Amino acid sequence: MSLRSGTGSGYISPMPLVSPLHRDPLIDGRQSERAMMVRRGVQRLMVARRVSLLPEVVLASGRRADLVCLGEKGEITIVEIKTSIEDFRVDRKWPDYRRFSDRLYFATHPGVPLEIFPEDCGLILSDGYGAELMREAPEHRMPPATRKALTLRFARVAADRLVQAEWAANPFGSDETGPFGLFEDAGDDYEPPA
Repeated sequence: MSLRSGTGSGYISPMPLVSPLHRDPLIDGRQSERAMMVRRGVQRLMVARRVSLLPEVVLASGRRADLVCLGEKGEITIVEIKTSIEDFRVDRKWPDYRRFSDRLYFATHPGVPLEIFPEDCGLILSDGYGAELMREAPEHRMPPATRKALTLRFARVAADRLVQAEWAANPFGSDETGPFGLFEDAGDDYEPPA
């Protein structure tokens, strides 16, 4: 196994999602309150549909998807959140998301006219407490190699964020467990390296 650094090696380090300086460590400060409200409703919809999801995932193209969803059969969906007409008009990166998903949706709130969103994309309306699927997205299956790469990326980002959340919950560890609790389950006879 090779652990490559994030500098000059072709490895894109995962975007930090956990911020120990914010009152809510799962918010990194890039999203507006309205975008977070839309995201929360979409998350509840997807969880109810038994779909796993990750917010703010950097794709192989370098673009950041608002939500990447992984279904029970391995299907990958991207949800792009738009909170205003202007937000939709100025953002032209979303067509690139089709290369990295089987389905592409826009998600918005009731204050944005639904007619602005393209007919060839799915549409989700969120009020923060829940969301409703207004239009199903057409399927455009990804090539197998892209699917495998994105599924592995999904797993690695999820695992990295879980570790970040654990470290944020206990940033200093304790003398008994070593830094960040790394030696907690190592057994009584384990001695950390000097």
